[in-house]
Amino acid sequence: MAERPLEGRVTLVTGGSRGIGAAISRDLAAHGAKVAVNYAANRDAADAVVAEITAAGGTAVAIGGDVADPEQAAAMVDQAEEALGDDLWNLVANAGITRDNLISRITPEDWDRVIDVNLGGTFHVCRAASRKLLRKKRGSIVTMSSVVGLHGNFGQTNYAASKGGVIALTKALAKEVGSRGIRVNCVAPGYISTELTDVLPDEIRDVLLGQTPLGRLGEPDDIAGTVRFLLSDEAAFITGAVLSVDGGLGM
Repeated sequence: MAERPLEGRVTLVTGGSRGIGAAISRDLAAHGAKVAVNYAANRDAADAVVAEITAAGGTAVAIGGDVADPEQAAAMVDQAEEALGDDLWNLVANAGITRDNLISRITPEDWDRVIDVNLGGTFHVCRAASRKLLRKKRGSIVTMSSVVGLHGNFGQTNYAASKGGVIALTKALAKEVGSRGIRVNCVAPGYISTELTDVLPDEIRDVLLGQTPLGRLGEPDDIAGTVRFLLSDEAAFITGAVLSVDGGLGM
């Protein structure tokens, strides 16, 4: 395997400044990609990821923008190309939020925001990136779903609906653009050790671990390596796939 399989390839990572997104940004840069680290509000976090990448000899820039806004989504693709000095090659549509509650208590505002960011945001950035990639007849897109999008989860009807929609979007888009040499795949993480899971009570964590055959939570780097593979030429005959990275939780 090439040590830097993504050498020079401009890659936009939405939600790239924290948690899984930050791990993806760092990993892709370490393997040669020129990474645009998108953030919605926390510029300091994005700058910290960029500083870490550049200190290690990689290339990265921070780009702000709300993926739920179609104009901002299109602008961040243009900005990535301008700032990194080349045409877009890859997109990782990772940005997402949660607003968990029982369905009887989910407000219309919380429903709309989760759908707008997780599903709408994926659509907006995929639409903008696809226009660029279609002209070049090459490139790869990785979207981010969840084990919840595959199997559902108590108290997460809005999140499950949004992530299930991402899977359907991925498969439809893969069929649309495959003839032009563009691959579109989806990663469905299980429970990953991030700020969100760090606050789980011990009893809930124990239940999750008991349901996971590998007996541990995933690490952000587990997802990052999977994303890198799907973007690389090693995955040249893979498109429309949904790859569960969940320690066996979804079996």
